[in-house]
Formats: sequence, C-alpha cells, structure tokens
Amino acid sequence: MAPDRVHFFDTTLRDGEQSPGCSMTQHEKLQISHSLADLGVDILEAGFAISSDGDFAAIDAIAREVRGPVIASLARSKSGDIERAAQALKRAHRSRIHIFLASSDLHLEYKLKMSREEALDQAARSVALARTLVDEVEFSPEDSTRTDQEFLCRIVAVAIEAGATVINLPDTVGYAVPGDYAAMFRMIRERVPGAGNVILSAHTHDDLGLAVANALAAIEAGARQVECTINGIGERAGNAALEEIAAALHVRADYFPVEHGLRLDHLYSVSQLLGRTISFSPSPNKAIVGSNAFAHEAGIHQHGVLSNPLTYEIMTPASVGVPSNRMVLGKHSGRHALRSRLVALGYHLAPEDLDIAYRAFTELADRKKAIYDQDLINLVAHHQRHEDLINDETVSKPN
Repeated sequence: MAPDRVHFFDTTLRDGEQSPGCSMTQHEKLQISHSLADLGVDILEAGFAISSDGDFAAIDAIAREVRGPVIASLARSKSGDIERAAQALKRAHRSRIHIFLASSDLHLEYKLKMSREEALDQAARSVALARTLVDEVEFSPEDSTRTDQEFLCRIVAVAIEAGATVINLPDTVGYAVPGDYAAMFRMIRERVPGAGNVILSAHTHDDLGLAVANALAAIEAGARQVECTINGIGERAGNAALEEIAAALHVRADYFPVEHGLRLDHLYSVSQLLGRTISFSPSPNKAIVGSNAFAHEAGIHQHGVLSNPLTYEIMTPASVGVPSNRMVLGKHSGRHALRSRLVALGYHLAPEDLDIAYRAFTELADRKKAIYDQDLINLVAHHQRHEDLINDETVSKPN
C-alpha cells in the first residue's frame, strides 16, 4: 500500500510575519512566495486579507503570480472577513479560505463574549458562506488544546457538515505536550462523524519548545497537514519550523511512513533568503539551517566526521542544501582536524612537525576564541623563519 501524503501548509507570510521584526514588503513577500513554491509547499498562506490594504494587495499579487501551491488567506468567522479574503484570492489557480473561531471557554468568555451555542451557529454559517466563494475551506477551532473535548467534537462536526474539507486543531499558545496532542487527533477521528473524509491539520507553537515534537506526534496520530514556518518564526516563541519537520520525516522515514512534496535541498536557500529579508537570521545552533548545524570543533567529533561523516551527522549537508560541513578550529580541536586544514591550505607536514604545530596551535587557541586560516599560515611561517617547525625536507607546498 502506498504511504500517506503529508501536506505542508506554510504560514511564514501570515503567522510568521506577525512576530516582531518579521514584517515584509509586498515585493519581499512575492520573492519568498516564489521560493516557497520552488521548495514544494502544498499550501501557502499569503496573509490575512481583512487586516490591512497591504496584506490584501500582497495576497492578490501572490494569487496572480505564484503557481503550484494552493493560495490561502486567513479570515475570522465573519462574513466581511470571508468576502474580503475571497476577493483577494479570486485570481489564484486554487484558493482556500482559512477560517478561525475560538473554541475554548476562556476565549469565548473573555475575548469574544460569546456562548458555545453562538459559536456553533457562527462556525456553520461562516464555513457555508466560504464554501460558495473558493475552492477549499479550512476551519480552525482556535485554542483547541484548551477546549472542552466534548465541545471541540461538536464544533468540528458542525464545520465538517457545513462543508469544511480541512480541520485544523491549533495549539494556539504552545500548551500541549506530544502525548496529549496526539490523543486529541485520535479522539476527533474516532468521535466526529465525517472526520475520516477530511484532512486533519496540526498547527503548533513553541512556547514550551515542543512545536516540532507536537507536529510529529500529530502526524503519527493521523494528521495529514502540518502548518509551519521557515526558520520557525511566528508569534511569541514561534511556530513549528518547516525545515525541522521535513528533516525529521526524511531521517526517520522508518518511523514515519509518509510522503511529501518538498525538495529538501532547497531548505537552506529559503532559510537564508528569509534571514536576509527580515531583521534576524536563525540562531547558530538552530537545527538544520543554523550556522553550527553541520559544524564540528571537538577533536573526537572532527576525527569521526573526517573518517566517516555518519559518525556525527545523521544527514548530509547537501541533503538540505547546505554547501558543506565545517571543521571549526578551536581549543577543543584535535590533530586530525588541524592536519586536514593545513593540507587544504597547501601545507603537508611530517608527523613530528605536525606534533610541534599542534602544540603551537593549542597555545594559540587558548588565547583566541576563534582560529582563522590566516592564523595558521602565520603560525607555519613563523616557525619556518626560525627553523623550529619544519625545513625544506619535511614540508612541501604546491605551486
């Protein structure tokens, strides 16, 4: 039997842009949209049409110019929002309105001043309206993970009956842990009539550092759409990082027997483009795309990677579009890494000279946080001049 397909719903331009320091111009949104289409995302949430004229114009431009993904706009469960979203999407090859309505008692009472019954009625009417205007309708009961389970089942059932083809169960505030989040998806599949005929979707936030873990737990429990962003940007601590979910599905294909349409070797370039566009890049230790993701300084690790990269790398840099791994020379590095770097610089040292060079290198590394190629060249040149390191018989430098 063929594996199930997981659809990647990218919300970098909507939920991602809502985070401080991440706003983008229309031109920048278009540029990133084309890169996301090349990456192979299935759905591209281009913005929130009712929120501003700028967002409307960006969605309209993306709908006109970008082909491949379904183009989506967010909308509240209000007719004005839905009609505005449909207008922005009218030139899309395939269009989706993503409707959200809070379902937790906390949000209903304090934010919306609405009863449960009023929410059910509003969900039904809004989905039915959207179904007449666009190709696809997605419904999100906001704050699903803090919603009474019985009521969550009721509002999901109402949305499905009204015509929603995708049901998204968002962990809006990053409250869930993987076991509970997976159990919620299983509950919906078991208890809601028609749930087997729609795509269930996960949308997770990283407030507890569990966004990717929760998204993967949802996939294991039957979710076949994941909502995520490049570099994990998003409200507060961010969204689930698209590149981390994709890499996990690739590396652990033995555990997740699913398919997707992403071109993994595009991940790094899209990440770099986003970093140049907004006000910050991924942190160095960011998984998959951070500058240290394939960097090694410890001598034991460097020796292992030089012998066989699989010793300390569970995927190749090229598989996610990173040009190569990096051997970072510092006080934790060993002889193997130093020799490899010196050879790359054109210096071939005899074993006894390498020992002398390594001692000089460690003394330097204790004084400097970072060792650069020029430092090594200077180190070799210094000892050549004083005849303490090597002579013409023990070193050869290529032309």
